[in-house]
Amino acid sequence: MENQIFQLQYAIDTFYFLTMGALVMWMAAGFAMLEAGLVRSKNTTEILTKNVALYAIACIMYLVCGYAIMYDGGFLLKGIEAFDLEGVLASSAENGFDGDSVYSAASDFFFQVVFVATAMSIVSGAVAERMKLWSFLVFAVVMTGVIYPFEGSWTWGGNAVFGMYNLGDLGFSDFAGSGIVHMAGAAAALAGVLLLGARKGKYGPNGEVYAIPGANLPLATLGTFILWMGWFGFNGGSVLKLGDAANAHSVAMVFLNTNTAAAGGAVAALITARVLFGKADLTMLLNGALAGLVAITAEPSTPTPLQATLFGAIGGVLVVVSIVALDKLKIDDPVGAISVHGVVGLLGLLLVPVTNDGASFTGQLAGAATIFVWVFATSFAVWFLLKAITGIRVSEEEEQEGVDLVECGMEAYPEFMGK
Repeated sequence: MENQIFQLQYAIDTFYFLTMGALVMWMAAGFAMLEAGLVRSKNTTEILTKNVALYAIACIMYLVCGYAIMYDGGFLLKGIEAFDLEGVLASSAENGFDGDSVYSAASDFFFQVVFVATAMSIVSGAVAERMKLWSFLVFAVVMTGVIYPFEGSWTWGGNAVFGMYNLGDLGFSDFAGSGIVHMAGAAAALAGVLLLGARKGKYGPNGEVYAIPGANLPLATLGTFILWMGWFGFNGGSVLKLGDAANAHSVAMVFLNTNTAAAGGAVAALITARVLFGKADLTMLLNGALAGLVAITAEPSTPTPLQATLFGAIGGVLVVVSIVALDKLKIDDPVGAISVHGVVGLLGLLLVPVTNDGASFTGQLAGAATIFVWVFATSFAVWFLLKAITGIRVSEEEEQEGVDLVECGMEAYPEFMGK
């Protein structure tokens, strides 16, 4: 009987893990649509190419070495034993089943690899419209195969930072990745943007900031809704199991809090934009919803729904202020990724101790600093080398023409382009 219960829970938890991973994988489509909508039409094909290619690269690199780095060898180095179902069942029969989380090692890898791709997707939008495609893809190899797995090993992997200290022991907690995934992606993006420079025509000589509207706001809106939906897998899957009443209730609360935080962020950003600009800015509304999602990701299980709404609202206000501030600093981010995922990612980490007694503000700050310094420094070094060896920016003439024709040889909307 006990073995039958084990097999049933194994099936439920594995199926749940795979389903949540598929939802997170669907976020790749959300990032692709959001970014394609927020760039100019002449750069659409290239941004779509980047999003498909980076997902494929992330899957391969995390299989080759990333998972092994993050989890001390992972199943790649353990070989077939990690997939040996008969061995797992025999061990359960011999040692008994204590009700802990049980799922296939393959499902764990699948769930983890889509998180890696999410971190890299954040970089794509921030460097849009002026970066060389192949330089970006080379960076994606290093980011998904080395940079992200190392910081992941110090957090979710439970390893000490270069043998010095363990972030968990310091009181650091990041339930689903406000810092580990989102702030890390933003740190890599910031390093690239600083070396890359702003798009031509974005800033005037006397500090003027000129808007460069995206070509397809319906597409950007669709991308936001896809990301909103995928986030249920991102946060809900991080509960790790579903096969008992307590965890099923936890999953339900995570879904509820994730949804209401996004709603709070969207409404707060819309109101903030109305106050600052006198208009209902759609792009700020979209980024506000995403900011609410990022803000709740670090701890979606312990807040009440009202607290989650307020946390999301704080993120929605902050993201509008951050986007304006970065423009004042002439840090050109076409989609607002650094603000949404970096600034609000830090906010999410700092909100964790408000409802989770197991985390401390000092631990959250230490964890955030460790993640940011590692990812920013290593990313800056890689971007710098690429800039010195192959260059990372297209020429001024190519930027004017659009990177679609330069990098991909085709236009996304050929019937609308003037000849």
